[in-house]
Amino acid sequence: MNFIDFRRKMIDLACFNVNQVYAWEPDFNRNNLVRWINNGLIIRLRQGYYTFPEYIGKPDYPFYFANRIYRPSYISLHTALAFYGMIPEAVMQITSVTSLKTAVFSNAFGEYSYKSMKAELIFGFDLKTMNDGRTLLFASPEKALLDLLYLYPFYDSEQDMQDLRLDDSFLNEDLNKDLLKEYTSRFENKALEKRISRLIKIYGL
Repeated sequence: MNFIDFRRKMIDLACFNVNQVYAWEPDFNRNNLVRWINNGLIIRLRQGYYTFPEYIGKPDYPFYFANRIYRPSYISLHTALAFYGMIPEAVMQITSVTSLKTAVFSNAFGEYSYKSMKAELIFGFDLKTMNDGRTLLFASPEKALLDLLYLYPFYDSEQDMQDLRLDDSFLNEDLNKDLLKEYTSRFENKALEKRISRLIKIYGL
């Protein structure tokens, strides 16, 4: 198989896996992928998942790949909080929540971290549309905050809540307090409820 035909077939997928390749070409020689990676013609995202260098630098594609290479998952935690402007820090990792086991992957688009939660806690995410019409699974601000306090229980005291340096204007103008309470109850976790109560007290919500 020549690369030109392969590229023509696969490039619009943006992210493709080896099973999609075999579905199209059952006799495909997987050694081609190794050779094309070595020649810089395709990029390995993780074992069995690939893209093309044309996607480097395109807005939102690092997020898109986060959704695609480890499913089911949605972007949450520090990445979502930074996206919404709720925390001041720039975030280097792309952080997601999954019902699969915890995992970390590194590739040309960045470092991807996935934190595991029970399947019944995989909720509270929205579809966000990219410029080219593809969609991303992103935690709502309320769920991203809950995911953080649930998965990182060392954020516990009033001082810990202050150290998060959450944006006051976002919390008071944009955060849906009723949704935060509803989502908190769905966790059925007393320790999380106490942490949320401390956060509400500290930030005057």
